[in-house]
Order: sequence, then structure tokens, then C-alpha cells
Amino acid sequence: MNAPFLVNGVPIVVTIDGPAGAGKTTVSRELAECLGYRYLDTGALYRGAAVLIMDAGCAENDADCIRRVLQEKKLAYRMTDTGVADVFAGGERITHRLRSPEIALAASRLSALPVVREALLSLQRDIGRAGGVVCEGRDMGTVVFPDAAAKFYLDASPKVRAKRRYLELAASGSLPEGIDVAEIERQIRERDEADRNRAISPLRIPEDAWVIDSSEMPVDSVVQHMMERIASIAEIHSGR
Repeated sequence: MNAPFLVNGVPIVVTIDGPAGAGKTTVSRELAECLGYRYLDTGALYRGAAVLIMDAGCAENDADCIRRVLQEKKLAYRMTDTGVADVFAGGERITHRLRSPEIALAASRLSALPVVREALLSLQRDIGRAGGVVCEGRDMGTVVFPDAAAKFYLDASPKVRAKRRYLELAASGSLPEGIDVAEIERQIRERDEADRNRAISPLRIPEDAWVIDSSEMPVDSVVQHMMERIASIAEIHSGR
């Protein structure tokens, strides 16, 4: 890993918000590598919580059941040597279960619940407390790290995002039988609607975020734009 990028002598928090399938995971990993930072995939944490809640059979309106499950089986987040996010629950690795469309939709619904957000908020902030981290999710720059030094909002058209997710699922061998690109696009549009209209921490563009549409941009170009923006932020902070 590269030497950590510093602003006024210290590593910073970088947030990347945006809808599902916009390329946040891939971009965040590469940006973190360029900066010499850790990478935090908060969506993986919420999908991990969804796995636990669904396995326990908790009703979505049963806050006591959900709270008990999340307290009993503590979620943990680790990075592999290859930069892949691993999620554990009660010491058991559950990463392989996180990318199914069913879990993604469940995570979108459950992430709107105060009991779930409260359980994961402190974990996320603990990971980012010392800086030197690239955090991606739905409310990183608006709620979790509102004082982050560099904020981005990464977007792409639903059609492009659906194709990307289809290829990702197919490559990992986790594409459900009978699911095509059109169905994934329908699910993405449904999830967008849920994420943008939920009462708690809805998906929105942070006021001071740099917006990038990745529909027609390769990953390296997106990362280059972000690196240039972060460099300019560093210059401003240094008083140049």
C-alpha cells in the first residue's frame, strides 16, 4: 500500500455516497489504494445485518427482536490482503451471502429502521475515527461523517447500474435462476425509490459533495477525478 495521503499532516476521511450499482465499491477500493487508506463498505454492513435479521425471522416492526439479534451476534468488518471486504457475524464469515438481490432489497428496507441504524452507526464511526479511510454508502457524507474533508456523490443511470450488477452476480456465480438485466433494473429502481423516500437518512447529495456521473466513465477516470479533487482540497487546507 502507498504511504497515506495527508492533509496538514494527518490522514482524512473521504466519503462516497450514491445509489446502488453506481460503481462505489470498485471506485472506493481503487481510491483507497491510491491514497494508502483503508476502505469501508458500509453497504456490506447493512447487508450483513439483513442476513442476521432474516435468519432470525424477526418481523421488520419488531424492534426488540432486531435489537437482540444485532447485540447477540456482533457484526465485524475486516479487509483481506486483496482489498476485499469481509463481514463476520458472531465470528462466522457471511460475506458470500451479501450480494443476492433479496438481501440487497431487504437491506434497503431494514436500513430505514432506527434500531438498525443505531446499531451500525457507532461501528462505522469507530472505523473512521482516526481518518485514513474511504467510506462508501448512502449517508456517509450526510449523517455518518458530516465533517469529512472530501465528499463525493457517484451516480449512473439505472440501465447502466443494472447491467453492472448483472455482470457482477454472474461473475461471482450468485446470479439467481431466471433473473435477467430487466428484472435487476426493476429492482434497482424500486430500491432507489425506497432509499430516497425513507424517513431516516434518505439517499441525497451532500451539500458540499463533488458529483460524478459514471455512466460513460471508466473506473480509472472516476478515480483520477477524485484524486484531483482531493489534491485541490489539500491545497486549500494548506493555505496555498
